[in-house]
Amino acid sequence: MKIPLSWLKDYVDITSPLPALAERLTLAGLEVDSITHIGEFWDRDKIFVGQILDVKRHPDAERLTLVRVEYGAGKPLTVVTGAPNLYPYIGQDFSGGRGPKVAFALTGARLVDGHSEERRIVKLKPSKIRGIMSEGMVCSEKELDLSDAHEGNLILPDDAPVGMPLVDYMGDAVLEFDIKGAFGHLQSVIGVAREIAALTGQPLKNPAGSQVSPRSLASDADFTGIVIEAPDLCLRYSAALIEGLTIGPSPLWVQQRLLRAGMRPINNAVDVTNYVMLELGQPLHAFDYDLLRERAGGGRPTIIMRRAYRGEHLTTLDGVERALDPDMLMITDTAGTIAVGGVMGGANTEVNSGTTTILLEAANFNFLSIRRTSQLLKLTSEAGSRFGKQVDPELTVKALDRAGQLLAELAGGTVRPVYGDVYPGKPSPRSIDLAPAYVNRLLGVEIPVDEQARILRALEFSVVEGGGAVEPGSKGASSPLPPRPLAPLHVKVPSHRQDVNIPADLVEEIGRIYGYDRLPHTLLEDELPPQRRNVALEGEEKVRDILVGAGLDEVITYSMIDVRDEARLNVPGTSEVPGTWAELPHVTVLNPLSAERGHLRRTLLPALLNTARANLRFNDRVTIFEVGRIFIPRPGETLPAEPRRVAAVMVGPREANIWLGHDATPLGFFDLKGVAETLVARLGLDVKWERGEQPALHPGRTAKLLVGGSEAGVLGELHPLVRKAFDLPEQPVTVMELDLDVLLAAWGAASEMAELSTQPPVYEDLALIVDEAAPAAQVAELIRQSGGKLLAGVRLFDVYRGGQIPAGKKSLAYALTYQALDRTLTDEDTKKLRAKIVGRLERELGATLRA
Repeated sequence: MKIPLSWLKDYVDITSPLPALAERLTLAGLEVDSITHIGEFWDRDKIFVGQILDVKRHPDAERLTLVRVEYGAGKPLTVVTGAPNLYPYIGQDFSGGRGPKVAFALTGARLVDGHSEERRIVKLKPSKIRGIMSEGMVCSEKELDLSDAHEGNLILPDDAPVGMPLVDYMGDAVLEFDIKGAFGHLQSVIGVAREIAALTGQPLKNPAGSQVSPRSLASDADFTGIVIEAPDLCLRYSAALIEGLTIGPSPLWVQQRLLRAGMRPINNAVDVTNYVMLELGQPLHAFDYDLLRERAGGGRPTIIMRRAYRGEHLTTLDGVERALDPDMLMITDTAGTIAVGGVMGGANTEVNSGTTTILLEAANFNFLSIRRTSQLLKLTSEAGSRFGKQVDPELTVKALDRAGQLLAELAGGTVRPVYGDVYPGKPSPRSIDLAPAYVNRLLGVEIPVDEQARILRALEFSVVEGGGAVEPGSKGASSPLPPRPLAPLHVKVPSHRQDVNIPADLVEEIGRIYGYDRLPHTLLEDELPPQRRNVALEGEEKVRDILVGAGLDEVITYSMIDVRDEARLNVPGTSEVPGTWAELPHVTVLNPLSAERGHLRRTLLPALLNTARANLRFNDRVTIFEVGRIFIPRPGETLPAEPRRVAAVMVGPREANIWLGHDATPLGFFDLKGVAETLVARLGLDVKWERGEQPALHPGRTAKLLVGGSEAGVLGELHPLVRKAFDLPEQPVTVMELDLDVLLAAWGAASEMAELSTQPPVYEDLALIVDEAAPAAQVAELIRQSGGKLLAGVRLFDVYRGGQIPAGKKSLAYALTYQALDRTLTDEDTKKLRAKIVGRLERELGATLRA
């Protein structure tokens, strides 16, 4: 939100330096994001308010004119200009000071280059134009950096003082606020001025001419009927009729205030509605009344507030036809829709250059409904933004009064003396009893009762102080006895403060205006509470550290997903197989930001695969992981289960491309299995690997991880058809998804330390021929069990098929390490161990030693 400083000064005297005021506002909760100075490069001795004395044709150029300008120096200056808006003044007699006022720059002045598409500051130089020397310039708005208008010179109001430096006449500062929260009372000039008045102790004032004669209110005015069919969405609807308008451009001061506040001037009628919205915070909308009567068959129109019908459409003022939702509030008449309530008007009743009578709407809507409608229509507007932050329902009539006054002044309109007004949602008055001691206890500082009351009154709360109370330490304490507790303040909450409901809200108001920076620095008097470990968080961080150490990069993806992404994890033709992603239920988001964010994820893999695809556009190697929660619906429960998962994707060459050379072999199953083994080893887990199955993974290239007998997840190579569905390159893509809760349940448990042997080890290789179906892990486990304590290590180092190996068989070669704690093993010892191991393998697996 942008507010010009000059506009604020209409409501409150500002005596503090601007940087200090901005800091004070920020500390009070109105964050000043930036300050822009209008006219910061206007030289006081080179750019003035000038007055045209005469305009003549250039003797040697048909489209140029010679303009003689008085600018307060005693001797007028003649300059050459080509502005077409000065053509009508050619040959006119401006004696007696009747000439138009302009912005006049002398040689050396800094201006924006009017012929450049970029904002470029240049110095004005004297030049001879078609034989005539020109040592000044009558400026356009673009050259003064006021707007992009460069078609004509800027014409100033008739009361502009000739010779005044332009920076003194038009210079300004614009404060841009970033106000967090749904505080509708701060979304206006008067709302910010009220805060400044409370902070600085200055009185809040009304600008000259803002007072109007009170109007009568009628639920059934003679110019329109008002019907509210959805009182839960439309809390109040007020309307005024303004006749005899002449539509045209607004005066310069209105246009400049709108531009500086970030809005584009359109015409005087529309500009007034925007001006009042910015000033008071109440959005307005103007309907062409003659178009409304035409839609009503020439009679009195009736304005109806109702929910949209299913399948209904409306073309809004931006020219877009919009499909409406049955929960959206619509402003309609008997012929159909004419506006999306609180968001944007319809093109079918738009004010145009021929409009002479308008129906001016000021309404109050349910703020949650407006937020939802804006999101669903993807339509943002200044009105919708304010309505979405709770607008004061008492503002409607005030806004109509102010708009009627401005339309009469700027467009020659006449306001009907009776307003239409229907108010089904009138809130009950709110009062709060506030104990001064409670304020001091919460803030930790003694704030006198008078100051508490002053702050609240400055914010327009009505405050009645309780009688008979004596403030501790005050002059009224004449008795040596302790003073009685201070009586509470009886506070009536103004209608614009819909965020204040309990005493603590009032304490917050007192605290922020008093100044949080004024609160004393104190140390905690009590002992620090005991610090307890967050084991769950520590476990997640441990997993992150291990995976980053293994060379993977962490990513964070959205929890809200498109279910079609999870459906792509199904191999085509397996959608009906139990357990596939297509038939699993999902948690649905009631109010999604978009269709692609309509459900909560059941797996981390789709988002990781999409991330990998996006990064493969720029890198040939992607190794990423994510730690996050998934969401599983629970029958009969409102909230889903939220188990934690860790998932990873690896694709690309095994080593990064460097000048020393690299291993370009694609990352595969065993690379990812090595990462998983590193993870479980550094977590100190006792795990077991088995052949696994998963709908998205390649059959025969999938492993299942077991931790303490519980399944902890799977890893493997992505099925080629699934890889194609995610538009990934034709190379192996390995993925892993593990149950983090299962992994961390066993992490941190006490483990028995093994004694280190000082005896020399004995190394031996053992090659076995086993059935093709026999898992290598099972063979290794039998070897460990048979070797007992003397077998210190077992490692598979070769798998061989073909040649002398019979069909249906394979050769597994293991490196064995024998070592005792108290003696050196002999050949006889190792021979007995080998025989024991081979014997058991022969009995249980039918294994034979390979010759």
